[in-house]
This record gives sequence, C-alpha cells and structure tokens, in this order.
Amino acid sequence: MLDLDIIKQQCRIEQDESEEDALLETYSNAARRYVENYTDRPLFETQEAADLSESEYPLLLDDDITVAMLMMINHWYVNREAVIVGSITATLPLAVESFLWPYRRLGV
Repeated sequence: MLDLDIIKQQCRIEQDESEEDALLETYSNAARRYVENYTDRPLFETQEAADLSESEYPLLLDDDITVAMLMMINHWYVNREAVIVGSITATLPLAVESFLWPYRRLGV
C-alpha cells in the first residue's frame, strides 16, 4: 500500500539497498492491518477502490494515515521489540494514536 521508497526514506535506508525490502513490506502490511483494526474500517488507496468494495465505512489513505503507518514501520524497524520507558512499555510511538483517533469508528 505504501511505496517502498517513502518507507526507506522514513527508515533512513538508501534507496538502492534491497536486503531489507521483504521485512519493510511485512511491516507495511502489518501497519495496514493495525490501522484497519484500530479504526474498525477497511483501508483503501483510492476512492474508486473503496466504491468497488461496497464497504459501509471505507477509510481512504491520506496524509494522517500515511504518517501513522510510517511511524509504526520505522518504530518496528528500529526497535524490533517493545521499548521500555521507565515503567511503561511503549509498543508504538504515542503520536500514532493521535493521528488515527479521528478516523476511528466507535460502536454503540
């Protein structure tokens, strides 16, 4: 979903380096699933794709979602495990939730 070039830029990996490409793609897929699970909405790259899906609550990939996904991917790439800050285990940067919260579909 996200272009590998922008993922490499976020992770500060040279564009011509390819040994981590499969790992980055895996992280990108995991970030997409995280967004979909967190928002309770399917994520689409274009309005056309969303329309074809006939989903009731489609979520379009925009800058906020892209930034949240890039932050997750970079965090997973750099840390590769949970990070303990004081007595708190930080599994993701706190800003990820801030970017995704407005898109969340809250049930009744």
